[in-house]
Amino acid sequence: MRGMHIVTYLTNNDTAAFAQAYPHDGEKMADMMRVHRPDWRYTTVRCIDGEFPSDFEGIDGVIITGSPASCCDDALPWVQPLLASIRQLHAQHIPTVGICFGHQAIARALGGAVAHADDWGMGRGHCHWTAPQAWMSPWQDNMTLMAAHQEQVMRMPAGAQCLGGSTHCPIGSMWIDQHIWTTQFHPEMSQGFMDELLDHLEGQLPAHVIARARAQADAPNDAHLFSQWMAQFFELNHRRETR
Repeated sequence: MRGMHIVTYLTNNDTAAFAQAYPHDGEKMADMMRVHRPDWRYTTVRCIDGEFPSDFEGIDGVIITGSPASCCDDALPWVQPLLASIRQLHAQHIPTVGICFGHQAIARALGGAVAHADDWGMGRGHCHWTAPQAWMSPWQDNMTLMAAHQEQVMRMPAGAQCLGGSTHCPIGSMWIDQHIWTTQFHPEMSQGFMDELLDHLEGQLPAHVIARARAQADAPNDAHLFSQWMAQFFELNHRRETR
C-alpha cells in the first residue's frame, strides 16, 4: 500500500505557557502515528484559525483533535464551520477518527447530544471495549488512556454504535457507518504533559479531581496499542473505499 495522507484538524486553542512548551496536537498525532506507519504523510490544518480543506482530494484520513474548547460554544467562530466540515467528511465517507473534543464534535455535528457530566474525567480514563472490530488487533478488552474532559457525549447520532466506555463515561467510543471512529480519551497525551496540566489546573478544578488524577500517575497507559488500532482503522477503510 502506498504511503497514506492523514490530515489532522487542529482544534486545540490552548495558549497557556505549559501547552505552548509542547508540540501542538497536530504534531503529537503525527509523532504518535509515525511509530507505526513512518512512510505515511501527515499534515495539519488549523481549524482554530478558520482553515479547512476546500475538498478531500488526496486525503486518506482525518483526525480531529481534543481541545479545552466546547463543541457547543457557537460563539467561537470556527465551531460551526468545523461541524459543517464533519458533515462533509461523513457524506463523502472519509475515514475519520475523533479524539475527545473531536468525539464530541462529531456527535453534535451528526445529531447527537453533548453536555457536562456530573464530574470531571481527569488523569486516567478506562474504556471497556464491548464490540470488537476488525482493526482492533491485537485485541484487548480493557484499555487505559489519558482523560481530560468534563463534557461528554450523552446521546449518539442516529445509526451510531457504542463500542465501549466506562461507568463515568458510558459512551466512550462510537462507530458510525464504518468510516468514523471516536474516543473520549487521549492517546496523544504523555504522563509528563498530564503532570504539567494538573499543575496548571491546580485551584481551577475541584481538589478531589486533581488528587484523584495524581494518584493514578503509575497506572498503565495503552496509547501505543490504541494508536496501532488507529493506523489499522485507516488502512481497513482505505481498502474498503478503493475496492
